[in-house]
Amino acid sequence: MTTPLAEVATSNASLRAFLHGLPGVDRVGADARAAMLGTRSIKTTAKRQAIDLAVRMVDLTTLEGADTPGKVRAMCAKAVRPDPADPSVPSAAAVCVYPDLVATAVQALRGTDVKVASVATAFPSGRSSLEVKVAETRLAVAAGAAEVDMVIDRGAFLAGDYLKVFEEIAAVKAACGGAGENGEGGAHLKVILETGELATYDNVRRASWLAMIAGGDFIKTSTGKVSPAATLPVTLIMLEAVRDFARRTGRKIGVKPAGGIRTTKDAIKYLVLVNETAGPDWLTPDLFRLGASSLLNDLLMQRQKMATGRYAGPDYFTLD
Repeated sequence: MTTPLAEVATSNASLRAFLHGLPGVDRVGADARAAMLGTRSIKTTAKRQAIDLAVRMVDLTTLEGADTPGKVRAMCAKAVRPDPADPSVPSAAAVCVYPDLVATAVQALRGTDVKVASVATAFPSGRSSLEVKVAETRLAVAAGAAEVDMVIDRGAFLAGDYLKVFEEIAAVKAACGGAGENGEGGAHLKVILETGELATYDNVRRASWLAMIAGGDFIKTSTGKVSPAATLPVTLIMLEAVRDFARRTGRKIGVKPAGGIRTTKDAIKYLVLVNETAGPDWLTPDLFRLGASSLLNDLLMQRQKMATGRYAGPDYFTLD
């Protein structure tokens, strides 16, 4: 009989038993399948649709110490109208900023469908007290963030203190304002695993399940500040996890690879991976995002080439 997930999270011992009881990841097999799917090509008629879908999935991001309100407003304008000369280009999914710039982004995006996301919980290290993490999350949500990207405590996870990680995710989810047994309402919570620090594919699968059990709405590969960031094999493992979680619970969790995705070719590889692993239900910005700062311009250049037969110059589009 399958153990109810509510009982799994009652102690560190029960969490350990569940997470270490998950099927092991065949590293060679995962690498080979990801590589194989990465060679798939799509026809020209579908490529335009794939490019537009990828644009709609982009979380346009600026997470630098030198960020200014002016830079955020410019990025918001680009998210709404990625190519001012071509109104047929869809808007991006969201703009992701630090908490102190959420209000600026909210004001700039008012009346549009582009969401405001905020990193929180002592991003990118996650090295702070739970009280500080919860307070920062509440501040971001109060300022208008519709989505919160939190980082897990990798030190606690790698030390086997799964209950601490679970309780932090659950507390941050509560600070997002979610209500109900499935966490409906409030800001959506994206849980950043920082897979480049998890060492093994088995740990990626365990962290994915832990984040979902604790109430995350999305699982995200990386902060973009650690190398390696997003990779196809790691994203494959996370997609398998959300697929299996949905089969078990009926709840669909999103996936967001972030960091190192720079070209249209890269983006299409991820879309193929999604379709072939989790299924077409996940081919929507509600369940799949691409965290990137330079990808959007390449998507726009490829889109223009398909329309005109020639590439735009590198200075045709604004820098992100």
